[in-house]
Amino acid sequence: MPELTPSTREAARRIGITETALRKAEQTNRIAREPDGQWDIDKTRRRLVETADPARSPLANGGGGGGAEGTPYARLKVAQLALKVEAQRLALDENKRRLLDAAEANATIDEIAGAMRDALLNWPARVSGLIAAELGVDPHLLQTVLQGHITDLLSEAADRFDPPGIGGDRAADP
Repeated sequence: MPELTPSTREAARRIGITETALRKAEQTNRIAREPDGQWDIDKTRRRLVETADPARSPLANGGGGGGAEGTPYARLKVAQLALKVEAQRLALDENKRRLLDAAEANATIDEIAGAMRDALLNWPARVSGLIAAELGVDPHLLQTVLQGHITDLLSEAADRFDPPGIGGDRAADP
């Protein structure tokens, strides 16, 4: 049967902490009274140990914190430390310019791809006369054929590199 008491002072005495510490723990929602307003001593002690800083708590293995690594508080402290180390690593990578801004990288890729597309589209007009002279064919016909093949190549590349669902025709395809 659980050991119950309605008195905060008596609960603190039985647990082995000060009344002020018990009140603070209750105010920060680390512990709570039973629905009838009484303190369950064993449950409260267990909850205090689970949520206390092992290095500061008089309940966690004599206050030294030894062997308290399995408590939720100790696991939280380890997780906090891991997050802090990760944040420091990201800050260092950012300072050393190892990280890229995704929007900036996408804008640069779009700019390069646009320049390549424009260069390919202008190429037939520049070289069709030279190629036609070497082959002895009509320059206008050669330019038209080259332009058609380059347009097909660029359309295939766009289909391959565009994510599915983006674009007018592709979103409607089942």
